[in-house]
Amino acid sequence: MHLRKLIRAAGILSILPVAVHAQDAAPAFSAGDTALVSTCALIVMLMMLPGLGLYYAGMARAKNALSVLTQVFASISLIAVLWTAVGYSLAFTESPLNAVIGGFGKLFLTGITPDDLVLTLPEYLYALFMMMFAAITPPIIIGAFAERIKFSAVMVFMALWFLLDYVPMAHMAWGGGWVMGMGILDFAGGNVVHLNAGIAALVCALVVGPRKGYRTTMMAPHNMTMTYTGGAMLWVGWLAFCGGCAYAANGLSALLMVNTMLGGAAGALGWMLTEWALRKRASTFGAVTGAIAGLVAVTPACGYVGPGGAMAVGLITAPICLYAVEAIKPRLGYDDSFDVFGVHGVGAAVGGILTVIFALPVLGGTGFPEGRTLLTQMVPQVAIIAFSIAVSVVMTFVALKITALVCGGLRVEEEEEYEGLDTSAHGESAYRLTDSVFGGGAVYPVAAAMEGAGAMSAPAKMTSDKFAG
Repeated sequence: MHLRKLIRAAGILSILPVAVHAQDAAPAFSAGDTALVSTCALIVMLMMLPGLGLYYAGMARAKNALSVLTQVFASISLIAVLWTAVGYSLAFTESPLNAVIGGFGKLFLTGITPDDLVLTLPEYLYALFMMMFAAITPPIIIGAFAERIKFSAVMVFMALWFLLDYVPMAHMAWGGGWVMGMGILDFAGGNVVHLNAGIAALVCALVVGPRKGYRTTMMAPHNMTMTYTGGAMLWVGWLAFCGGCAYAANGLSALLMVNTMLGGAAGALGWMLTEWALRKRASTFGAVTGAIAGLVAVTPACGYVGPGGAMAVGLITAPICLYAVEAIKPRLGYDDSFDVFGVHGVGAAVGGILTVIFALPVLGGTGFPEGRTLLTQMVPQVAIIAFSIAVSVVMTFVALKITALVCGGLRVEEEEEYEGLDTSAHGESAYRLTDSVFGGGAVYPVAAAMEGAGAMSAPAKMTSDKFAG
């Protein structure tokens, strides 16, 4: 009961900017709220750079590690500029097509002054915080086509996908579009960020095709220490990612951070316990990946469930993501390099459904909008998940086809892929070259005996066999 009162008092819908603009009374500036959200924005920035970059680069072959870092860095830079130029305006202003997309009233943030507020925050800060959401979403997709795509194609695709997919989805869910009025339980972007990017990753993996040597060459992370460091930074940043969505320094923001922490922790345990049951040991990579799966799943749930529910969401979701990564993916044969779909796509869909279940007051949740039951809440919840999947599939496919036309194809030449994208695309290398291995010929000492990338190591393939029976 106390939890329900807390969240209702804070106003769940206050995280949606259109609700702010609809208020009659002018909001009052809060230094405390501003300090909290400013801090959260900075921590989410560290979540992206270097967090996401390190997490992915460690999973790449050493000859491609720098290319992954560069793709993430450049994509975030590109999206930050596009968000300021057109994205914020299209997402958070009104237009004649307001059900689907906003207008052009705040291009380049024109018309905003330092005195303008959204809720109790300077609007510039609100735009910056939402920029963090926009900037981290498209680069998540990089993990699906890493090690084989042209750098020019990455940049063109990122711009197109951002404009065609992310911005309309953000407006529909958060900026006054039709999805916003559906009463969906998605507190911090399960659909707009993780499901959206995860489904896009699957489409990209299918359209771009597998890496040369996929399923015949060892493809294990070349630097688990790097992946561990990046994954840990992602977890830290996730607390700010979700906690900042209260837009206020209050009990709700604290609850969001507690739930986020517990979702990640339970996800790590769920993945490790499943590994232990399957092969009598738990891997470091599994612990980190399980935490990410739990964090993805708790993102939509963090404002609607209690701490016990957050743990349940992470604990249940992680083994399902493990099954998707190590059993479904090999059976279907697609090459999602770093398992973006298996973790973000599957995790977000499962988390969205579990959000409704653990929002039940009897399970410690906040309950549903007035007049709704478990069934009448679940129906629109699943419908919007399906809608988000459909939009991501169509818009990702369109963006890829346009990119292929503009860039003369998506993939690098076979010789360049064999050489590695660090040198062929950027003229640099992540590690010092040496002639000391294999009797001459420049190789990467860190990974000389471990060709490969991807979220499935050799032990993971053993798990796949067990899942397959």
